[in-house]
Amino acid sequence: MTTTAFPIQQPAGLITHDLEGHDNIYAKEPQMKMAAADAGWGFHDRAEKLNGRLAMFGFLAALATELATGQGLLTLIGLQ
Repeated sequence: MTTTAFPIQQPAGLITHDLEGHDNIYAKEPQMKMAAADAGWGFHDRAEKLNGRLAMFGFLAALATELATGQGLLTLIGLQ
């Protein structure tokens, strides 16, 4: 049996055990916390709504381009 000079420390609160007693260090993910509404960066309701709206706009723009030209978006930009 070998020993190390620096023992490995497991993160507190992230360890679970299965029915056979085996440790699973990263079974529980840390809960995602929403940033305040006035925060410039991070996960907050304003950023999530903007991201969703821009995704819908991009999808509609790609669909309109395909309907207007009769070719797919990937064909138009030369990827297919």
